[in-house]
Amino acid sequence: MLKHTLVATAACLTCAGAWADVTLYGIADAGITSVSGYAQGRVTQVSSGIMEGSRWGIKANEDMGGGYKALVTLESRVELGNGGVSNRPTSGNQLPDRFTAGMIPAVAGATAAAVGPQLGVNHLNNTLFDRQAYLGLVTPVGGFLMGRQYTPAFEAMATFDIMGTQSALSAGQVASAPAGVDIRQNDAFQYRMVLGPWNAAFMYSLGAGGSAGRLMGLNGMYKTADFSVGFGHNTKKNSAGQQALRTTVLGASATRGVWTLSGMVAQIEEPNPSSGPELASGLTAASAQLVPFIPLILDRLKQDANLMHIGLRYNMGAAGHVSVAYTKLNDKRASNADTASYGVAYTYPLSKRTNLNAVVTRFVNSGTGQAAPGGNGYLGGVTGAAGRDATSIALGIRHVF
Repeated sequence: MLKHTLVATAACLTCAGAWADVTLYGIADAGITSVSGYAQGRVTQVSSGIMEGSRWGIKANEDMGGGYKALVTLESRVELGNGGVSNRPTSGNQLPDRFTAGMIPAVAGATAAAVGPQLGVNHLNNTLFDRQAYLGLVTPVGGFLMGRQYTPAFEAMATFDIMGTQSALSAGQVASAPAGVDIRQNDAFQYRMVLGPWNAAFMYSLGAGGSAGRLMGLNGMYKTADFSVGFGHNTKKNSAGQQALRTTVLGASATRGVWTLSGMVAQIEEPNPSSGPELASGLTAASAQLVPFIPLILDRLKQDANLMHIGLRYNMGAAGHVSVAYTKLNDKRASNADTASYGVAYTYPLSKRTNLNAVVTRFVNSGTGQAAPGGNGYLGGVTGAAGRDATSIALGIRHVF
């Protein structure tokens, strides 16, 4: 039924005659994961989005000549387990212990009930095209894009992550709750430029208008087949106009024959929670008991951390490739919620569009660190207690169409 609907959608766009080229595309990625460290012990289940989030999308473009091209991208998440467009972490509403430490049980429970449901991927409004939705015009002097898009800092992080954000072994997994980088931004204007090996992007989003909700980002990279280097930076204000999440990324990679070495460092700062005003309003509405604790809860959502990642990939040609990586999140706040991850991933191509994947990842939590490994398409959530480690074993298949 879904396939017929997507084909019909693409066909309607083509028949409309507005675009010279319309493409229906997607990724189906699923497998079995077994993760230790949860409050309920080891959890083994079918998971969607092990290496890459499962998705479908429509791309349309029209070449108008003279170096001008119009383009549209609409891309939606899909959960292969149930056909939905949202998911929740395996740990459910459970929050890291540091968020509720010192609270009486009744208040801690009310906080988890109010904040816990905010965890997950596209769980709040089930937006259909949550991954990407933008219209663009490519010109001889660069591309101009408007809509929901990936941010410049995230693109830099994905470029110098040896996993390219894939699997539990990717760099961003240890900084996912709260998020260490804004992945996408709504209502964004972006200018992109490519000049030989040089490329750059600038993004600006007004959000609710003025400085409230504003995000600004830029990146610049030099890329060749043998060597790449670059940076990315995002800075955002929350809906109250306060400085919120700010992420800066520096990275480089080099390829010599069948070996690729990649590394990056990132600075993550969030002096005021990005969703602080909305969360404070929700907590107030949820329970009068929570009102005196709102400043404490918001303070525990702030961030000040450094992230370091290094990875190595060995390309075996027709036999696929194997990657190893190490990532460390160093929390510089009093909470000292440090997490490190390391492991190995192997991809074996069955064909040009279908491959098998195996990933083993170890998360080492120290201090009040409590991260659990997830996948590209979902959050792992938190382990059963602060400082508890976790190991993820994932076996899956991915098909690109």
